Amino acid sequence: MLEIFQTLFSPPRHMILLVIAAWLGLTFSEKRAEKHGITKDDLNNVSFYGLLAFVIGGRITYALQNLPAFTKSPLGIFSINPDLFDPFGGLAIAFISALIYGQRRQLRFWDMLDALTPFFTVLTIGSGLSHLAAGSAYGKPTDLPWGMELWNEVRHPTQIYEVIASLLVLGLLWRIKRIPHSGILFLTFAALTAFSQLIILAFRGDSTLILNGVRQEQLIAWVVLAAAFVLIEARFASPKPQETAPHKAN
Repeated sequence: MLEIFQTLFSPPRHMILLVIAAWLGLTFSEKRAEKHGITKDDLNNVSFYGLLAFVIGGRITYALQNLPAFTKSPLGIFSINPDLFDPFGGLAIAFISALIYGQRRQLRFWDMLDALTPFFTVLTIGSGLSHLAAGSAYGKPTDLPWGMELWNEVRHPTQIYEVIASLLVLGLLWRIKRIPHSGILFLTFAALTAFSQLIILAFRGDSTLILNGVRQEQLIAWVVLAAAFVLIEARFASPKPQETAPHKAN
């Protein structure tokens, strides 16, 4: 079954899983958008502009970091090779794009993040499935009975760990009916995801090591987890705004 899955979605077809996850996540977000005072039109627009900015921004920031190579071959910026991409740069550009749209539409920042939380959560599930199909984000060698044969070794199925953790986070967040303050739902997602990554990364076999053996990805997860806790405390300490009707699109 696993071999069939990896054959069916082998690179570059593994990107299909991310597209499906993005569509499903947006569908789930639409079901609860108005609960957070966000219309479906605004939710769809901010998602569309954010994804577009992510794709374009990730390629442009990668090109800027590798300017000599793209100077020799300028048309390389239009390549369909997904490796020529800077995900952190793309996320930064996408965030700025969504922020600009939200300000123009006078959308509340934390409410928008809460409305998009199902989208982010399902996307992390799609990311795990995409890693599984591509054989990336692989685990350390292991002799445990649930080990997975990959790259000539029996390894921890860290991609499956990632999918299971994301499904648990989605199930937990979906059961939350009342949110005391806006932003708590998104920050809970960020904290749970960062915590699960801290555990999963301990079994990864492809981590980047810095500072005499510290895993770069775990350091980032620690920063995200700490920031989420600080912001959750700040949100609980802030006065609760009056509820308003969803912002209507023109």
